[in-house]
Amino acid sequence: MKTLFVSYRVTDLARSLGFYTALGYTELGRVEVGDGAGLVILKFPDEPAASLELVHRPGAPAVDVGSGFDHLAIQVERLAATLETLTEAGLRPEPLQYPGGPDGPKTSWLTDPDGYRIELVEWPSGHPGGITEADFA
Repeated sequence: MKTLFVSYRVTDLARSLGFYTALGYTELGRVEVGDGAGLVILKFPDEPAASLELVHRPGAPAVDVGSGFDHLAIQVERLAATLETLTEAGLRPEPLQYPGGPDGPKTSWLTDPDGYRIELVEWPSGHPGGITEADFA
C-alpha cells in the first residue's frame, strides 16, 4: 500500500488554485462532478504523480479546518530561496525557524485561503528525503 494524495475541501476553487500554483504545484487535470462541484488534481513538477486534490462543493457546509486535521508538510531544497519566491508571489510565509537547533531541519509555515496549515521543510545536508526510522534511533 502507499498514500496516493491528500485531498482538501476548498471554499473558492479559483482562489485556492491560485494559492497552490503560486506555491509551485501544477495542474494535472480536473473532474466535474455536477451542480458546480469539481476536483482539481495537482502535483509538483518533479513528482511522478498527483500529490494534492482540491475538492470544491459549493452546496456543502463551510469548510471546518479545526476538525482534527493538523497540517501538510512539504519538502523544499532551499527554504530561504523558497520563502523569497513565495513572498514575491504574494503569499505570506512565516519566518524561518530551526526547531531542531542549528544543525537540524529548517522550517517555515504558511496558511492557505481556507486556513489549512502547511509546513515547509528543508532537511540538513545528507538527510534522506522524508522522515525515516533513522530519525527515531
